[in-house]
Parts: sequence; structure tokens; C-alpha cells
Amino acid sequence: MSLRYYIFLKDVLLLALTAFGGPQAHIAMMFKLLVEKRRYLSDQELIELNALCQILPGPTSTQTITAIGFKIGGPNLAYLTLLVWIMPAATTMALAGFVISYLQENNISLHFLSIVLPMAVSFVAYAAWKISVKVVTTKIAVVLMVFAAILSYFFRSPWVYPLLLISGGAVTALRFKQHPQEKDKKLDIQWANFFLYVGVFILAAALGGATSSLPVRLFENFYRNGSMVFGGGQVLVPLMYTEFVQFKGYLTGEEFLSGYAIAQALPGPTFSFTAFVGNLAMREYGIAGQFLGSFVATVGIFLPGTFLIFFVIRFWDGLKKYRVVRASLEGISAVSSGMVVAAAIMLYHPIDNTLLNFGIVVITFALLMFTRIPAPVLILTGLLLGFVI
Repeated sequence: MSLRYYIFLKDVLLLALTAFGGPQAHIAMMFKLLVEKRRYLSDQELIELNALCQILPGPTSTQTITAIGFKIGGPNLAYLTLLVWIMPAATTMALAGFVISYLQENNISLHFLSIVLPMAVSFVAYAAWKISVKVVTTKIAVVLMVFAAILSYFFRSPWVYPLLLISGGAVTALRFKQHPQEKDKKLDIQWANFFLYVGVFILAAALGGATSSLPVRLFENFYRNGSMVFGGGQVLVPLMYTEFVQFKGYLTGEEFLSGYAIAQALPGPTFSFTAFVGNLAMREYGIAGQFLGSFVATVGIFLPGTFLIFFVIRFWDGLKKYRVVRASLEGISAVSSGMVVAAAIMLYHPIDNTLLNFGIVVITFALLMFTRIPAPVLILTGLLLGFVI
């Protein structure tokens, strides 16, 4: 493996340890490190990859950074990128399952997270601004961004996200004649990863229905959710709450919300929250059972999106040569930025609307906008203040 690949994996690890605020904030940090500093790819390439991954079900930022790894070093580097990206957060959330149990047994409050939550909203708002400045450059893009923000805010079904993205792409695809024609448009589609995706889906569903084994059923539950969730972690969380708390009772509402608060305070992929849910779902089986629960939940939730991005990324460059596809990317990117704006507003709602919390959002946004204070420093400061206030 070349030195460039080692440097790239080190950068991925740095992001995994410092990328706070969910998928939208992750993209903003990818812009800063992978595009502006390292120049692994261009602004437009990252925007297009992110838009592509938002159309696919699964964890958007994970698929995006995996696709970047594939673009730089092929499938082997992409697999290593995936592991380096998800391991820190997934391991931490698995350990958090034990910590929450300990805190509850000893009646210790989670108030120390109170400052970090509004700070996370600021990271998303900053990402919305950063991405919008780059992709919303025409009047039609502005209109699409505004409509996407309004519709994704008021209609929160997971199916709204792909429909908005496809609709936005369809609107600007009508302007395909403004783009120059390119030759060599023959597509070489390799179907292996798509067949893997479908095969595992069918097998997991069959085994989940036929067995009483909780780890198998958990894998099926998470693989199904990972196959059907569009729009990132903010969409996955309410679905998991309904299934695992209200319907199956694997953990209490208080445990779920405590774990979600911790996940919001951690860097890395939001989908790593599933390691916490799987951990507590298996607590009756002891420590080994809890770690097994974290493992099957993490593999189950990330595997579908991995299969799909490996399927699509192989012919993505060829697909972009079609004028209609290139024209549609403008609308997809504009809708994507509107969805980030809506996400920033939605993520503020669960937080108490106090003057202190609103002030934290504004101050953190200003620090991100006008200073070069690293994200980890801001978050650690918020954690320390949480112990004081």
C-alpha cells in the first residue's frame, strides 16, 4: 500500500475522531480536510458523491467517505476506509451501553451533555451554510433549495428524502442541452454487489422469521432498517425508537434518549448509535451477549449501504458523462442543501428552547464562521461547561 493511502487513512481516522454534528457537519469537515487541505478530490466531486449517497438508502456520510476511498485507491482502500471510519464511534457506543447501566444504577445525571446538544445544532447549521454557498448558484437552485427545506421539514417520512432528490434532479435535467456532449458513454455495470445486497436481505428476512435467536433477529432488524432509511441518522432514530422501545421493549425510552444524547456528543457516523441499541437489547445475555448485540447491530446497519455504494460507484463516472445526468446533479445538490437547512431546524426542536441554548447555537455558529478553533476543542469545552453549569 502506497504512502498516499496511509496518509488518507490517517485523515479518515482524524475525521472519525473529530467529525461532530451528524452527516451534514461531516460533509463540511470533509470539505475542509479532504478537499481544501489535501485535494484528494474537487469541491464538485465531493458534492456530487454526497448527493449520490443521499439518493441511496443507508448512512450518507459513511457511504460518501467510503466512495472517496474507492475513488482514490479502489475497493481495498474503500474497505479499510469504512473500518477506520466506523470503528471509533461504534466501539464507544458499545461501551456507552455499559456506562448508561452504571449511571442508572448509581443515579448519576446526564446533565453534563446539556451544552453539547445545542452545539451540535450549530455544526449542522454551519454545514448548511457552507454547502449552500458552494452549490446554490442559480435562481432555479435557490427555488429548489427553499422548497426542499420546507417540504423535508413538514413531511418527515423517510420516503420524502429520495423523492425530493429525484424531483430536484428531474427539474434541472430538463436543461440538459446547456451541457456539452461527451463521447465514450458506454456503461460497464458490475452486478455482484447488488446481488449480494438483495441476497443478504432475503436471507436475513427468512432466518429472522424462522429462528428465535435474538442476535439473528437483531441483524435482520438492523439490515432492514439500513436498507430502507433515506436521509441519514436523523431519520433512523425515530424509526428505531418506535421499533425497539415502543414495540419490542428492548430498552426504555430513558435509556434510548440517554444513548442518543451520547451519540450526539460523539464524532463519527450517527448510525453508530445502533451499537448502543444492540448492546442493551442483549443485556440479558451478559457482557459477551451485549458486545455481540453491538456487533450484529453495527454490521447489520452499515452493510446494505456499503453493498449499494460499491455497486454504484463503479459506474458513476461513466454515468455522469450523460448530459441528462450531469444536468440533474444541479437540482440534486440544491435539494440536498435544502434538506440540511431543514435538518438544522429539526435537530433544535428536542432541545429546550431557552435563551441559554439559543445563545449557545448562535455563539458556536459564529465561532465556526469567523475563527479557526478546531471542532474537538469546541466540543470538549462544551462538555467541560456541562459539568459546571
